[in-house]
Amino acid sequence: MSQFDVHRNIGRQAAQVPYVVVVQSAAFDARRRRVVVPLVAGDLLAGAVDLPASPVNPAFMVEGRRVVLNPLDIVSLSLDALGPQVASLAEEGDSVVAALDEVFSRAWG
Repeated sequence: MSQFDVHRNIGRQAAQVPYVVVVQSAAFDARRRRVVVPLVAGDLLAGAVDLPASPVNPAFMVEGRRVVLNPLDIVSLSLDALGPQVASLAEEGDSVVAALDEVFSRAWG
Protein backbone atom coordinates (compact mmCIF):
# COMPACT_ATOMS: atom_id res chain seq x y z
CA MET A 1 0.00 0.00 0.00
CA SER A 2 1.55 3.29 -1.12
CA GLN A 3 0.90 6.96 -0.60
CA PHE A 4 -1.69 8.17 -3.15
CA ASP A 5 -3.16 4.72 -3.73
CA VAL A 6 -6.89 4.95 -4.41
CA HIS A 7 -9.15 2.39 -2.74
CA ARG A 8 -12.78 1.63 -3.32
CA ASN A 9 -14.95 2.83 -0.44
CA ILE A 10 -16.77 -0.13 1.08
CA GLY A 11 -18.52 1.96 3.72
CA ARG A 12 -22.07 3.28 4.02
CA GLN A 13 -21.35 6.43 2.00
CA ALA A 14 -19.96 4.62 -1.05
CA ALA A 15 -22.56 6.12 -3.42
CA GLN A 16 -21.48 9.67 -2.56
CA VAL A 17 -17.82 8.83 -1.84
CA PRO A 18 -16.89 5.95 -4.14
CA TYR A 19 -13.16 6.11 -3.35
CA VAL A 20 -10.61 7.26 -0.79
CA VAL A 21 -6.97 8.15 -1.39
CA VAL A 22 -4.20 7.23 1.07
CA VAL A 23 -2.23 10.35 2.02
CA GLN A 24 0.00 9.21 4.88
CA SER A 25 3.74 8.74 4.48
CA ALA A 26 5.23 5.30 3.99
CA ALA A 27 7.03 5.93 7.29
CA PHE A 28 3.84 4.71 8.98
CA ASP A 29 3.27 1.57 6.89
CA ALA A 30 3.73 -0.67 9.95
CA ARG A 31 0.63 0.89 11.54
CA ARG A 32 -2.74 -0.83 11.21
CA ARG A 33 -4.49 2.34 10.04
CA ARG A 34 -4.26 4.66 7.01
CA VAL A 35 -4.98 8.37 6.82
CA VAL A 36 -7.25 8.84 3.80
CA VAL A 37 -9.08 11.65 2.05
CA PRO A 38 -12.49 11.04 0.45
CA LEU A 39 -12.92 11.32 -3.30
CA VAL A 40 -16.48 12.59 -3.80
CA ALA A 41 -18.47 11.53 -6.89
CA GLY A 42 -18.27 14.42 -9.36
CA ASP A 43 -21.74 13.72 -10.76
CA LEU A 44 -23.25 14.42 -7.33
CA LEU A 45 -21.64 17.83 -6.90
CA ALA A 46 -24.53 19.69 -8.49
CA GLY A 47 -26.56 18.66 -5.45
CA ALA A 48 -26.34 19.37 -1.75
CA VAL A 49 -22.69 18.34 -1.36
CA ASP A 50 -21.49 20.99 -3.81
CA LEU A 51 -17.77 21.72 -3.45
CA PRO A 52 -16.44 24.94 -5.00
CA ALA A 53 -13.71 24.75 -7.64
CA SER A 54 -10.57 25.46 -5.67
CA PRO A 55 -7.00 24.22 -5.16
CA VAL A 56 -8.40 22.56 -2.04
CA ASN A 57 -10.75 20.43 -4.16
CA PRO A 58 -8.87 19.18 -7.25
CA ALA A 59 -10.71 16.78 -9.55
CA PHE A 60 -9.36 13.47 -10.83
CA MET A 61 -10.49 10.61 -13.05
CA VAL A 62 -10.69 7.19 -11.39
CA GLU A 63 -11.96 4.21 -13.36
CA GLY A 64 -13.43 6.63 -15.92
CA ARG A 65 -15.33 8.54 -13.25
CA ARG A 66 -14.77 12.18 -12.23
CA VAL A 67 -14.12 12.50 -8.49
CA VAL A 68 -13.22 15.50 -6.33
CA LEU A 69 -10.85 15.50 -3.37
CA ASN A 70 -12.52 16.58 -0.13
CA PRO A 71 -9.68 17.08 2.39
CA LEU A 72 -11.98 18.67 4.97
CA ASP A 73 -13.32 15.15 5.61
CA ILE A 74 -9.90 13.54 6.17
CA VAL A 75 -10.10 10.42 8.33
CA SER A 76 -8.08 7.46 9.59
CA LEU A 77 -9.35 4.00 8.63
CA SER A 78 -8.28 0.56 9.77
CA LEU A 79 -6.75 -1.59 7.05
CA ASP A 80 -9.76 -3.91 7.01
CA ALA A 81 -12.07 -0.94 6.31
CA LEU A 82 -10.28 -0.19 3.02
CA GLY A 83 -11.65 -1.69 -0.15
CA PRO A 84 -9.45 -2.96 -2.96
CA GLN A 85 -6.90 -0.65 -4.55
CA VAL A 86 -8.20 0.46 -7.95
CA ALA A 87 -5.82 3.25 -9.00
CA SER A 88 -3.00 5.54 -7.96
CA LEU A 89 -2.82 9.33 -7.92
CA ALA A 90 0.99 9.28 -7.58
CA GLU A 91 1.39 11.31 -10.78
CA GLU A 92 -1.06 13.88 -9.40
CA GLY A 93 0.40 13.72 -5.90
CA ASP A 94 1.50 17.37 -6.00
CA SER A 95 -2.16 18.42 -6.37
CA VAL A 96 -3.17 16.28 -3.40
CA VAL A 97 -0.37 17.66 -1.22
CA ALA A 98 -1.14 21.25 -2.31
CA ALA A 99 -4.75 20.77 -1.21
CA LEU A 100 -3.64 19.42 2.16
CA ASP A 101 -1.16 22.31 2.52
CA GLU A 102 -4.04 24.78 2.04
CA VAL A 103 -6.08 23.04 4.72
CA PHE A 104 -3.21 23.00 7.21
CA SER A 105 -1.78 26.41 6.34
CA ARG A 106 -1.08 28.74 9.22
CA ALA A 107 -1.36 31.77 6.93
CA TRP A 108 -4.96 32.44 7.93
CA GLY A 109 -4.45 31.91 11.67
